[in-house]
Order: sequence, then C-alpha cells, then structure tokens
Amino acid sequence: MKFRYFLYTLVAVMGPMGCSESEVLYESENYTVFSDKVVQGPYLAKALDRTHIVSDYKSPARTHYASSLSFKFAINGKDNEAPSGQDHVLTVVPENGAFISPVISFGTKDPVSYIKPDAPKTLPANTRFTIRVDMSNVLKQFQEKGYYTTFSGDRIRQEDFKGVYIAGGSAPLSWDFDNLHNNPSYLLEDPDADGIYESTFILNPHDPEAPTEQQWMLQNDISNYPSYTSDQLLVDALHNMALDEMIHNIEKDSTFRTGKEWSGVWTRDISYSILLAFAYIEPAVARISLMKKVNERDRIIQDTGSGGAWPVSSDRVVWSLAAWEVYVATGDMEWLKQTYHIIGNTLNDDLQTVYDQNTGLFKGESSFLDWREQTYPNWMDNVDISQSLNLGTNVVYARVLEILSFMAAELGEGVASEQYSEMAESVRSAINENLWNSEKSYYNQYLYGRHYMNASPRSEALGEALSILYGVASPERIQKVVANTPVMPFGIPCIYPQIPNVPPYHNNGIWPFVQGYWNLAVKKAGNEQALLHGLASIYRPAALFTTNKENFVAESGDYANTQINSDRMLWSMAGNLAMVYRVFLGMSFQPDKLLFQPFIPQAYQGIKQVKGFRYRDATLDIEVRGYGDEVTRFLVDGVEKENIEIPAQYKGHHQVVIEMNNQAAEHRGYNMVQNKVSLPEPIVRLENRLIRWEKINGAARYLVFLNGKEVHQTNDTTYLIPEDANGQYKVMGIDQQGVSSFTSMPVAHYNDQVVKIEVENFASRDSASLVSYSGSGFVRISKEDNTELKIPISVKSEGKYLICFRYANGSGPWNTDNKCAIRTLFVDGQRYGSIIMPQRGKGEWSSWGMTNEVETYLPAGTHELFLAFQPSDENMNLKINEAILDYVQLTKVN
Repeated sequence: MKFRYFLYTLVAVMGPMGCSESEVLYESENYTVFSDKVVQGPYLAKALDRTHIVSDYKSPARTHYASSLSFKFAINGKDNEAPSGQDHVLTVVPENGAFISPVISFGTKDPVSYIKPDAPKTLPANTRFTIRVDMSNVLKQFQEKGYYTTFSGDRIRQEDFKGVYIAGGSAPLSWDFDNLHNNPSYLLEDPDADGIYESTFILNPHDPEAPTEQQWMLQNDISNYPSYTSDQLLVDALHNMALDEMIHNIEKDSTFRTGKEWSGVWTRDISYSILLAFAYIEPAVARISLMKKVNERDRIIQDTGSGGAWPVSSDRVVWSLAAWEVYVATGDMEWLKQTYHIIGNTLNDDLQTVYDQNTGLFKGESSFLDWREQTYPNWMDNVDISQSLNLGTNVVYARVLEILSFMAAELGEGVASEQYSEMAESVRSAINENLWNSEKSYYNQYLYGRHYMNASPRSEALGEALSILYGVASPERIQKVVANTPVMPFGIPCIYPQIPNVPPYHNNGIWPFVQGYWNLAVKKAGNEQALLHGLASIYRPAALFTTNKENFVAESGDYANTQINSDRMLWSMAGNLAMVYRVFLGMSFQPDKLLFQPFIPQAYQGIKQVKGFRYRDATLDIEVRGYGDEVTRFLVDGVEKENIEIPAQYKGHHQVVIEMNNQAAEHRGYNMVQNKVSLPEPIVRLENRLIRWEKINGAARYLVFLNGKEVHQTNDTTYLIPEDANGQYKVMGIDQQGVSSFTSMPVAHYNDQVVKIEVENFASRDSASLVSYSGSGFVRISKEDNTELKIPISVKSEGKYLICFRYANGSGPWNTDNKCAIRTLFVDGQRYGSIIMPQRGKGEWSSWGMTNEVETYLPAGTHELFLAFQPSDENMNLKINEAILDYVQLTKVN
C-alpha cells in the first residue's frame, strides 16, 4: 500500500481527534499550514493526535542531481590549487552506472572537452564516480626543492605533505576546506606510486529499500513537563514532539546533548537554547550544562573554532544571557553569585583582548555564524576574522553588560551596576553609530577588511533580531528593521544576499532557532503579518520532517544538501517551544515576577491551555482566550488583577486566565524577497602603482576604496594609484540591481614606508627545520620560552605606524581546536593591544601569515617594542599557547 494512501485513509478514519475543523493558519504559493496539517505541493504532514505526526515528504534533491560537477583538489585539505572561482568543471556521463574521469593535472586549467553541453542535465541514482589527478608537478618540486609553491606563493614543505583531497559542491563532496582533513573519504590515494591519485564516490546515492514514510510518535514520559492544548492540533503535537526530543537529548550526566548528530555541550548552542526555552522548562539540566562550559580559571569556554577558538571567536559571552535567564526563572541567589563572578572574569579578559577602543565595539567572529567560508569573503583568514566587528556578537556584548548591571544591583553593588549600565549604553550607541545602514534601514552584517574597515551591507538575521530584543534599536528603528530585513518564502535566511559558490548551511540556509528569535522580535514590533509567516516557517519544516532539524536550504525549504544537518537539534526544539511560551503566552521572566504579554494572531484564535507550569515555588495552570496583542482581563484564582503578572513569592497551585482584546494588530508589511546571490569579490593584484582585476560577469561597475573610503568608480578593470596616495586598497563589484560583492583582499601600497625587523636578532633562534622564513632564523614563543621579548626599533620621522608580526602556528588545524596564540604588545611601556596568532594547520610550522596590525604613534627616534604573555592572554587550551615569530613589520601610514 502506498504510504500516502495509507496516510489519507488513517486521517479519514481517525478524524481531527477532538479538534475543530481544519483551518488555514498561513497560506502561500509554496505551502499551506493548517491547524492540523501542512501541505506542500504533493506532500502532506498530518497531526493524527497530540502524540503522533505522519508525513510523506520526500526530498526532491535526488531527482535534481546535476551531471555537471564543480570541484577542486586541495593539498592537505586547503584551498591552494587555484584562485577562488577557478574550479574544475566536468560533465559526468556514466556507462553501465559508472564513470572514470580523465587524468586532471593539479593546478592547471581544464580543456573545454571536459564539459558536455548535450549530455543529460541530471545524473542517475547511485552513479559510481572515479576521480583522478596527476600530482607529478607537485612531487617533482618536492624532490627538487624540498617544497611546492602554490599559486599564491605559499610554500608547502615536503615533510608537511599529508595528501591531496577533493572538494566540491555535489554531495557527498563538500566545499568545506576547513574540514576536508577530518573526512578520510575525501582523501585521494596513489596505490601504485605513479603520481596519479584517485578515489571513488557514489554520486546521487539512493537506497531503494529505505522507507518512504516519516513519523513521530511520543516515546518518552512528558508528564513532568507542562502540557499544552489549543484549537491548533498541529501546534499541540509539535510542542509535545519538542518535549519528547528534549528528553532524548538529556545525557546520563544530566547535560543537554546538542543534537542527534552532535554530542556534548556547546557554549553558544546551549546558551541560545536555554534562553529560548530550557531555563524555565528544564532549569536543573540547564544549570549543569552551563557549568560544563566554565574552565578552571572561572572563565566561560569558547568552544573549538576558527583558528583555535577565542579570541578569533568571542561570542562565548552569550552564556551570560542564559545564566541570567536561569536566575530570573528560578530565583536561585547562589547561582546568581556564582555566575556574576564567572561573567565578570570573562568580560575582564575580553576588555583587554577583543575590545576595540576606536569604535567602542568588540571584535570577533559573528555569533553562531562560525564557519569562515559560509559568511566571510574567501580571502579573509582567521586573523582577519578576529578583527572583524560583528552585529550579533556586539548586541550580545551590550546585553551582557546590561545583565552584569542587573546582577550587581541584585547583589547590592550599586556603583558597579551603574558602571556596567553606562558601558552597555556605550556599546549600544557604538552599534547604532557604526553598523546602522541608513540606505537599507537595517543593521549591517559586520565591519571587515583588516586594519581599515568596510561595512558588509548584508542582513544578518540573528543580529537583526537581537538588536530589537535587547534595546539596541530604537522604537522607530525596530519598525524599520522588521519592515526591511529580507525574508524568504520558507523563512528568514541567516544572511542576505547569499555568497556565490558557497553551498547551503549558514549561507543560503534557514535555521529554526534563528527563526525563533526573529519571531520574538516581530512580536515585540507588533507585526502580525510577519509573525504569521514566522510561525509557519517553524511549523512547516518540523511537521514535514517529523523532527526539529538543524537547518534547511533557504531557497527550497528542503533539508537535503545543506553541508551538515542533524535531527533532534536542541536549539531548534527550543525555538519551537518558545512559540508557545514566549509568543502565545508572552512570558517574560523578571527578578521579582513573571510577566505575560501574549500575542496571538487572529488565525490562531481560540482557547490555549498550559497546565502544570512550574514557576519557582508555584505551579500555574494558564488559560488564554481569544486573540490579539492586548490583554483586557487578567485573573488569578478567579480574582481580576490590575497587573498582568505573577509575583515571585507565589506558592502553591494557581489558576491564571488571560482574556485578549480580540482585535487584529495594525497591518504592517514585511520584506518578502526571492533568493539573491551577490557577485563574487574581485581578485586583485598590484603591479607597481597599477591595480588590476579580472572582469566579473554581471558587474555594472566597480568601486575602489583607499583605507576603507571610496575614492573611485569605474567600468574598467584597472586603477592607477595616484602619486603618494599610500594605503590599503580594495575593489568591490556592483551588479545591475545595485547589490555589492564583498570587497577584494586589501593590497598595500606604501612606497618605501615598510620596515622589517628580524626577531631572531634579539632572542635565541629556534632550531626547528623550517622553510620560507626571512633572515637567518626565527624565534619560538610559548608559556615557557620567550614569555617576554624586547625589540628596539628606530624611526626617522614621527607619525602613525602599523605594527604586526610574521608568524607561524602549527599547534592545530586551521578551523578548530583551541590553541590560538595571544600576546600583549607594549610600546615604550604603554599597552597598545593584543597580537593574535591563530592556528594555521596541524604541524604546519612553515605556513607563515601576518598577525593583526596594531596602530601606534611614534615620535622620531628609538623606541622599544615589548611583546609579553599576560594573564589575559590565556587561550582556551590553557597549556599550549605557542607560535614562531619571523619578523616585525613596521609601516608608516601618515
């Protein structure tokens, strides 16, 4: 029997299980959400009762699998074969279910014959694909020189050669260069040592025996948690599915597992999840989980991440928001004291290391958007990311400072409370000054570009939502952000527009937990139309996929073909639960009370009941009647109350009734758009004073920037730098609709104003056997060796100078681990900033890069640079904090 026939038969027999006739909650060209089901094209998901959902959804990805493949080869798993955008393209035309590629030479352009325009556009299921690459040129250079020189001029030592990998955009291939080395299936082999490396993959995999149906049935006892019933059976069932999956994710050590495919506790995941729902649904497990992310120095842990975690990423402080939410939900004063100390310690380190005095913002990777290629230009390395100034991360910092002010007030520390409050307002002001986009009427994604910054005008959904929720946006700007931030038919994308040639994950991706925060933001804005779309964007995928998925493709709404995905994702189920408690009931926890501010769209009208909700020493049964965004009557135990709140001192069992005004909110629009991909960033090169770049298809014009400011527009692909116009130059492409690319990588033109000072002249040289260093050697710094370095410098003229170091850090891989090296730079005894040295590849001590640039003013004469390991320089590893220094670079900029 076909499952769809079975599903319809079962629905017909069982009926709506006591609920009213199926009503439309949200309807669009793409799908319709009803009170008991979701219909999307030929697919149907149905809540049979409050403990059972069935769905016949099938991902369309298999029938649309393209026969044309784009891919690159990658020595040691890095993007080092050719410049960005110069990929191999090959049409796969299988015979008898298999295809063997021609032998492709590493680093060379493919002949046109690799592309077959007349071949079928899609690939049959389970095509056996063998890829072959000739590495003879690389191996020859290893033999003759001891190293291979890549297209960018980087040298790879023969001793550091770990193999050649393949990256690509067609599953099971991936463009995730940062993680290729973690997947042995991407590693090519040379079994007969002839220099031809190969591997075989199954393209468009399909198991014909796999079940076609999907369903969720309640498996765990959820009676210890609040029950929820309403006139929308689908919402009731999805609420119970979230509780059921939450219980699945509680580990034996009483911590929350991050997802079905993600073991352990992750700082940002657990924090955003607790903030949405688990502070009040499961506070005991929430507390234990949060304390798992505190190290022995009583600092919040930044999980393994880009370049060795903190301070490349700095959003660990979102932990503070979750800790505060646990306090206001439980009133646990010992928890408040403990977490106030931890948050204060963490912030003190961040003020030393990641706070930017020039802008008043905090540096570090975008909160949650922690995959470099997914949200940053291809040219940005981890040093560049560490210096970027991101919307979401800074809104979190502003909220952390506000929370510290609240905590200090609760603990009777009035002076500290006032100081933290002033600091919070300063960061909020800095966000509005530096990141508001007056043309787009929402906040820019981030400032980026090494020392001289440009704003990325992309929207960043989580940051936009948090700016509304945490007082960054004024009432006027709240309305502008909601009205103008792009949303798509299946939900709000993490960023918009999308980055070209980057597969879906954060890019071209929708994350239900982000949608949850956006829904809370549009609720605050009073925008019923945006909220209806947002609720549907959470309920549609959860019902069709019968689980709380990690993410799905923004363009198609499908869960397949995102780079990584997991069922039973903790923060996705938290977002689902928050729609009931934070939106329909409008719960807001305060130190001394629980407030109710329901917002019920007219389509969701009726009676909503929550029974057994535990608030401190009270148990509440709550009934909300009607619809609207204003409460007309609030009754507790049958007595009408003036204040719509439950005081914290309540004990015992209480009945709460909330009657709404039964009036639809004022009609406000929102910015529904179709998907858009920006132009690729230009790839520039500097020849004396002439900047050149390749023509970009679709570009209407190009903008040239000097030190972050536009100086020229052109339709040409060259720019001649005027005499004595020194600085850092970038180029940006603009398409016909006025949508910009990222800027190019900066190129520096300083004439003779750059001085290099060999570090080995002032400290003992290291004995390691490395290549590509400058001068006569290099110096190793660690927690044991050269913890202090004194380097004399001399400048002929006064002015502003940029100071940076050429370094190597082979302590760990490019994309993960926790061994970023950090030092503090003093000039003539004055502290000027932190020097950040992220990991560049495990064991790759000959992979050289430049640190961040620190600006200082120097009078003419002799000065002393002092590079020291300070307590605030402790990284997340706490043991290994090591790098190799080649030289100091001193650049006069005026």
